[in-house]
Amino acid sequence: MGERVSVHRGGSDVKLRGARCVVAAFVCVWLLAPAAVAEELVPLKLDLPKPEIHGTRKDIRAPNLEKKDTVHPPVMVPKDVVNLALGKPVKSSDNEPIIGDLEQITDGEKSGAEGNFVELGPDLQWVQIDLGRVCEVYAVAFWHYHSQERAYHDVVVQCADDADFIETVRTLYNNDHDNSSGLGVGKDKAYVETNKGYSIDAKGVKTRFIRLYSNRNSSNDTNHYIEVEVYGRPAG
Repeated sequence: MGERVSVHRGGSDVKLRGARCVVAAFVCVWLLAPAAVAEELVPLKLDLPKPEIHGTRKDIRAPNLEKKDTVHPPVMVPKDVVNLALGKPVKSSDNEPIIGDLEQITDGEKSGAEGNFVELGPDLQWVQIDLGRVCEVYAVAFWHYHSQERAYHDVVVQCADDADFIETVRTLYNNDHDNSSGLGVGKDKAYVETNKGYSIDAKGVKTRFIRLYSNRNSSNDTNHYIEVEVYGRPAG
């Protein structure tokens, strides 16, 4: 009977054991490392003006109008956000408003009192806010006109990195159900104006310019803005 010959592969075994040790060490470090903690978010808190509904309540009709008692979940934002729009420059498709001055839209005053709103011309109009630099935007809140119950048509909120809204245009809100504004069909519901305004979740989008459109309202053919607030922080 012949001799049994043993073949030794010592070098390969050592390399294999070494590789296993490295993998095991990596797994241990990964398991013991603290998990990334998600940033804490809190409900957006707005400084609301007092209710100032005047005149007879109107029966407002719109194909996509949400129910009057609709309750929206709070917009969640990081703790350190501020109103980036306060005092920032405003431009518009109507640079000569019928009533008021464009700088009123970011002056911090949200009262529904007479003279505290900007009235733009009829049909589709927009206002645009330059934040001054690229920022993380988590919420946009706006008040059109709240001393009378009315709904504004084709309300669209977009953001972009350039003032001409050619590049990186993103739509944050759109209640234009039939694309009459030419900005695309929106799935958001129209709503009735109140002193609470309307807040949309921008989900931390990084952008510099915010533009808001409207196309008349349920009471007349003009467009109005009392205040626009943009909550966020400078992008890192």
